[in-house]
Amino acid sequence: QRKTTSVVVAATDIKLGSVLRDVDLTTSEIGGPPPKGAILDRKQAVGRGVISTIYQDEPILESRLAAAGSGGGLAATISQGMRACAVKVDDVVGVAGFVTPGMHVDVLISGNPPGSVTNEGTKVKTLLQNIEVLSAGTDIQKDAEGKPKPVQVVNLLVTPEQAEALSLASNQTRIQLVLRNPLDTKITEPPGTAMANLFADKSAPPKPRSSAA
Repeated sequence: QRKTTSVVVAATDIKLGSVLRDVDLTTSEIGGPPPKGAILDRKQAVGRGVISTIYQDEPILESRLAAAGSGGGLAATISQGMRACAVKVDDVVGVAGFVTPGMHVDVLISGNPPGSVTNEGTKVKTLLQNIEVLSAGTDIQKDAEGKPKPVQVVNLLVTPEQAEALSLASNQTRIQLVLRNPLDTKITEPPGTAMANLFADKSAPPKPRSSAA
């Protein structure tokens, strides 16, 4: 007779950030050895935060749970050495609402560089690349007249150094998020673009080189 193992599985879909309750769990018999890191006793899972969405009937794995005692919510999803940095965006900047947890984005900033004396106008630059989205939602804040209004907020998983740059950019420039394929992890070096370059006549003949004396 084939040997089976009883493992703890999700009784329903469990969202990222949730704290596991006994009613969220059930057991299931599987043939052969259990998956690596599988929870065999529901007491080992109850009260722990979920750091990756778990779907109904999926085995509960250690790698999908926060450490015991760290609770749930967004903080439990932050890996060691990383930080969650909140960025305020509007519907268009937030890629029309298609930014969801787990996606990867590039962060573009646009504005007028301090001390700029050229006539190039607004400049845009890629500040960060291949940044994971932890959460996306709506916050209520007051506008210039003191009236409450909904504001789109996206939490990004960044290093402490990236958090500093992102915090400064949030106050001084306009931020745009650009979606990327999560399998595309290549870091490029885009040169940045100025407003004047967008209107430059690309078909204009090159200027003649001055002849050497």
